[in-house]
Amino acid sequence: MKKIFYTTLVAATLASGKLAAAEVQKLPQPDLTQSSPALMELLNTRQSTRAYDKNKQIDDQTLSEILWAAFGINKNGKRTIPTALNKQDLKVFVLRANGIWFYNATENQLEKISDENAVPYVAESQAYVNDAPLHLIYTSSDARWGYDHAGSAYQNVYLYATAKGLATVIRGSFNAVKLHRALKLEEKEFVIAHQPVGYAE
Repeated sequence: MKKIFYTTLVAATLASGKLAAAEVQKLPQPDLTQSSPALMELLNTRQSTRAYDKNKQIDDQTLSEILWAAFGINKNGKRTIPTALNKQDLKVFVLRANGIWFYNATENQLEKISDENAVPYVAESQAYVNDAPLHLIYTSSDARWGYDHAGSAYQNVYLYATAKGLATVIRGSFNAVKLHRALKLEEKEFVIAHQPVGYAE
């Protein structure tokens, strides 16, 4: 009886268009062979930047490597950051002018959540944010460890950005209510931080 009900429910949902296939952007494989400055040098030169060249975009290869650094899967089948009890309770979203995207690390792809431009929700109080071409949003449902996981992720992005000559900053100023709706988060999920990435002005 349960199987019949489930089949009927899926059929009805498909008919209504609510389970339509999401738009997907397959990402290039991260280049893990590239040389970069030594870790200590990166730590020594890491900084926060709040002015971006609005005319210079992030290419797909660089985007792929930024996301992999944040929360990708390494050669051991583990995430690029440690997570408490290996729960991996972190989500990374990408905001761009063409919509909202979820980073699916397992498939190495971006999956479109919405066509909505949610950048204004992170730029309400600081106009410079609008100039960054790429915006990462970190979310979790783990009130105990979620902030630690996000911190590990955005520090990885800081180090990658430093190595590649990119500019970034971590921010806690955003409209959490509007972002929660736009990202279609579950009730228990919450937005932790926003990280714009681009080239320095």
